[in-house]
Amino acid sequence: MRSTFHSLETARRALMAQQAALQTTSHNIANANTPGYSRQRVNLTVTSPYATPGMNSSVSPGQIGTGVEAGTVQRMRQDFLDLQFRGENTKTGYWQARSEALSKMEDIMKEPSDDGLAEVLNRFWNSLQDLASDPENEGTRAVVKQRGIAVADTFHYLTNSLQNVRADIQNQLQVTVKEVNTLARQINSLNEQISQVEPHGKLANDLYDKRDLLVDQLSELVNVKVSESESGGNALDIAEGRYTIEIVTNTGQSYTLVDGENMRFKRLSANFDPVDGTVQFSLNGTTIAGSVAGKLQGLADSNNSTYPDMIHSLDEMAAGFVDKFNQVHQSGFGLDGNSGYLFFNDLGGTVQGAAEAISLSSDVLNDLGHIAASSNGDNGDNGNALKLSEVLTEPLTIDNKTTDLYSYYEGVIGGMGVEAQEAKRLADNSLTLRMAAEKRRQSVSGVSIDEEMVNIIKFQHAYNAAGRMVTVVDQTLDRIINQMGIVGR
Repeated sequence: MRSTFHSLETARRALMAQQAALQTTSHNIANANTPGYSRQRVNLTVTSPYATPGMNSSVSPGQIGTGVEAGTVQRMRQDFLDLQFRGENTKTGYWQARSEALSKMEDIMKEPSDDGLAEVLNRFWNSLQDLASDPENEGTRAVVKQRGIAVADTFHYLTNSLQNVRADIQNQLQVTVKEVNTLARQINSLNEQISQVEPHGKLANDLYDKRDLLVDQLSELVNVKVSESESGGNALDIAEGRYTIEIVTNTGQSYTLVDGENMRFKRLSANFDPVDGTVQFSLNGTTIAGSVAGKLQGLADSNNSTYPDMIHSLDEMAAGFVDKFNQVHQSGFGLDGNSGYLFFNDLGGTVQGAAEAISLSSDVLNDLGHIAASSNGDNGDNGNALKLSEVLTEPLTIDNKTTDLYSYYEGVIGGMGVEAQEAKRLADNSLTLRMAAEKRRQSVSGVSIDEEMVNIIKFQHAYNAAGRMVTVVDQTLDRIINQMGIVGR
């Protein structure tokens, strides 16, 4: 025969289960705006029924239910949505870094504008035209000298500014590498904490969320691959275990950053070449071959090629221009009837560092009469001044190409503009895709206040009903204990 207290125990279990559901709902609402939080739910499960025992067999037509219990508290998460988000996050990190670096370069070059190198060369060309109009005029000679200084200063300014931004990018690389190491250390620490919780048959939901938030942040910096390993003990089947994080290169090669099996992590390093300043990454001394993607690779590409290429182009321009201009200038005559004067100091055929080294010669700086406008020694002749002005437009050998100064510079600026535009477009596209992936993920993991309010009402009603059941059983017991069997007293 079943105990009278059976229903009381069943109601008690219902109260406890609904209370756990209400507490979880409260936890969800409290963290509705917490970054990285995944909504949780209580998995309510039916407790084991039993058949009422009799003398020889069960005396009831079936098994008697014993109520409900809160089985597990599980967070709502889907791995493939995390995978999609992190993939887009890696692309966003790369293209945003590239776009930002190219945008800074555009700000430095200032083309087209009245302050760019093209306009400075135009003004120099105009001053040579004025000199051809009046070759003996000291004023026009002074303007040529000042415009020549302006050309040299502009080359210096552009080169120094590009070098400074490149140095900033190298600092950013160092900071980003430290960030990767910090995230790896924190993920490893969370692995340790999770491995202490799961073997006891519990789910470390809030620790999972913290760890996934760190992996999301890491995915913006480098391309990562996440795999899980079990914690052992009595871990539940739905336990997520420890994360092993690998950096995956564009060649498909993987390098372990966080070792979930052995619960340790490796340190990422940025190694700069002392000669050319290019960077290469390594993990605990092991060189990473290939692109690591993400923001780190965007910065590395800007440091290794984008900025050095622009500086090299300026060097090529400066070297080619100085060599040709001096060649023509030396063939002409100054007001003193002598020839062979240098307009710019000779760079000795050296291309590297030419844009930084270009400067007016002491011949011109000390005496305006040394500007060689004449082609025959006659002070009134302007033949060489005209030849000097043609240097800007006649074919030169720059960077092993036959072109003129303007065309080469237009090609360099055009290439930069297209690259910057493309980087911005891809940064915007990847950002849009990341937002779409995040929206899909939030539809599963995010907290909906409306849904939680519905849950509150649902669990509250169930709790109230269970409480009413306790009252009914109590009244029944009161009837049996206090009001039965009292006839004749």
